[in-house]
Amino acid sequence: MAAGFKTAEPLEYHRSFLKENCRPDGRELGEFRPTTLNISSISTADGSAMVKIGNTTVICGIKAELTTPPSDAPNKGYIVPNVDLPPLCSSRFRPGPPGEQAQAASQFIADVIESSDLINMEELCIEKSKLCWVLYCDIMCLDYDGNLLDACIIVLLAALKNAQLPEVTVNKETDLAEVDIQKKRHLKISRHPVGSSFAVFDDSIIIVDPTAEEESLSTALMTVVTDEEDRLCAVHKPGGTSLSGEKLQHCINRAITRNKEISKLVDKVIGSMKTTK
Repeated sequence: MAAGFKTAEPLEYHRSFLKENCRPDGRELGEFRPTTLNISSISTADGSAMVKIGNTTVICGIKAELTTPPSDAPNKGYIVPNVDLPPLCSSRFRPGPPGEQAQAASQFIADVIESSDLINMEELCIEKSKLCWVLYCDIMCLDYDGNLLDACIIVLLAALKNAQLPEVTVNKETDLAEVDIQKKRHLKISRHPVGSSFAVFDDSIIIVDPTAEEESLSTALMTVVTDEEDRLCAVHKPGGTSLSGEKLQHCINRAITRNKEISKLVDKVIGSMKTTK
């Protein structure tokens, strides 16, 4: 009977739970799904990680290449994030070029990298106007069940902390790059941005970490990104109903708490990898 009600009237089915301050999967309104993290998932990448938030599973591989610095920033390297939502992760996605959601996610991740000062891009420069690193961060969703952006930010942060770059020098005589793969160093991560996504039901009820079904039934979606110093790095709200200042502050406070939880998880996983080596 409950399954039939859920299929026929999905919104009413969710409302019956929200009235009791809980959700169909048993969570409270402000409760995130279990989050697990694994690093060095791809042996051929320079850095990699995989994260699961509930059923949503995202993997990230980082490939570093040498290139010429951009003309407008000759003393900086750069990062190119790309989010891929293949048909294997959900029946809602189709084969072919990146869809609107994948493009929006890629742009959002690029904005977070810039606004949060995640990495000092000057650290990626080897010789001004001549040589720098470009980090291609390929983020692929393996299983889509809502809250893609939070998973993308966590997996990118973990993969960057896992990444190692070889020592590179420019030979003064030949003007060619010389790479010493025996000497590798980790990237200096300046900030630890973490996203918290929220869904609004009936213009008033706010839930965290929405599933794909909850996202489709909500009247608005919002992602708040904060760093370890409680700074607000980004707010992403693509349309939908408006939120009062009080509700927005509530979301920011929850995002600050979430940052501490995820930072602890990332540090624990990175630390456990160092002790096993």
